[in-house]
Amino acid sequence: MASTDPEHREEEEAAAAAGEDEDTGAQVAPIVKLEEVSVTTGEEDEDAVLDLKAKLYRFDKDGNHWKERGAGSVKLLKHKETGKVRLVMRQSKTLKICANHLVLPTMSVQEHAGNDKSCVWHAADFADGELKDEMFCIRFASVENCKTFMEMVQEVAESQRKKDENIDASTAAGLLEKLSVEENKSELEDSEKVPVAAKGKESETESEKVGAEKKGEEPISST
Repeated sequence: MASTDPEHREEEEAAAAAGEDEDTGAQVAPIVKLEEVSVTTGEEDEDAVLDLKAKLYRFDKDGNHWKERGAGSVKLLKHKETGKVRLVMRQSKTLKICANHLVLPTMSVQEHAGNDKSCVWHAADFADGELKDEMFCIRFASVENCKTFMEMVQEVAESQRKKDENIDASTAAGLLEKLSVEENKSELEDSEKVPVAAKGKESETESEKVGAEKKGEEPISST
């Protein structure tokens, strides 16, 4: 019978708890053994330059209103070899892709009117397996995170713009160098043709002189 005395009751409860926590040394084998499965995300060759929690919306042109695409982690991933940067966002629980597009030099992010925690932008998105021109709005938990996102995207877009300009400049320099080499080669070939022609004329004149001497005739004047 349990004691009604508070002190005795506490002792009995403590003893019961100790008995429940006592390690019997028995080992229980799992009913089902799960094997570790490697998951490929497609991000193995990329480094995250930004990773923030946010909620993403897509503008529905037909309904003329914003639709929520999911809440999760938005990342800016830079490829280790090409240096290209893409924006990827997945839902926190299902890991379903909400947004997936390159950060192009022409991309511009603007603060959403009336909300300093949100910003909007246009992009050719591939989240649904095909390229679609989408207008996105993303909302962060703080103003600081929103500013960080906007500044980082603009910085990446600017770096991609400079990279493209350098590639265009290098390509133009290569074409000019190629044209210059071809022009020099053409001039060299033209200069080599002149002596050959002159030499041919001299050979013809010598042949005429030799023929005239054999016939006992006067050499034909070259003038």
